[in-house]
Amino acid sequence: MREIPEEYAAVLRHVDHTCLSPEATWEEIRKVTDEGIRYATASICIPPVYVADAVSYAAGRIPVCTVIGFPCGYCAPGIKAAEAEAAVRDGAAELDMVIRIGYVRDRRWAEVREEIRAVREACAGRILKVIVETCLLTGEEKIRLCALVGEAGADYIKTSTGFSRRGATREDVALLSAHCPPGLRVKASGGISDFAAAEEFLRLGADRLGTSRLVGICRDAVFGCRRNMGNSAGQKQWEATDAAGEKQEKPSE
Repeated sequence: MREIPEEYAAVLRHVDHTCLSPEATWEEIRKVTDEGIRYATASICIPPVYVADAVSYAAGRIPVCTVIGFPCGYCAPGIKAAEAEAAVRDGAAELDMVIRIGYVRDRRWAEVREEIRAVREACAGRILKVIVETCLLTGEEKIRLCALVGEAGADYIKTSTGFSRRGATREDVALLSAHCPPGLRVKASGGISDFAAAEEFLRLGADRLGTSRLVGICRDAVFGCRRNMGNSAGQKQWEATDAAGEKQEKPSE
């Protein structure tokens, strides 16, 4: 089996390989799981409804991440905690929760903090990432949230759901990285379309990257016609062999 070049592998080790589309089927989730295992990503990030199946299918070969209060964060803290408890029972190793953005805008800081703490407790020691949707916040709010998310005991502050006005920006990743307290790390997500952007986010201080695209770009470069990092995948016909030895078809955009 052809090895993944280190220039790709070094980035993919930070990737939460993601499939969160509302219409996602089990076959698509199974494919994402296979890809995450084959390309040694940090985790796969999938809808809660598929966690138990994915955990069983992966059989310990890759951590399964899911989302809580996604994508708007509207639901009450008790509901989010119950979602987290269910995800843990199903075997999730990592949970990405969305905060109530309106409470941040209203400056209801104590309630935002307590909500994160409630989910933190429900996580029972699993990795917790807190999605703050940076595109909707002021610089002051982002800085305040770095301290608050750290105080609440989360492991990561995450830029975006990928379902709002825009995803991660270089400016936001640099800002969050500069203001995170010790022990709190940054996850950049949304709109990470090539390896050049991914490497830049890592350079700016991100530790995790949420994206659905990088595995396909790597696969096209390594197993199809080799390309420069940063070019889009799927432009030429190609054939490759995955970890199961099955031929893959041309990837869709």
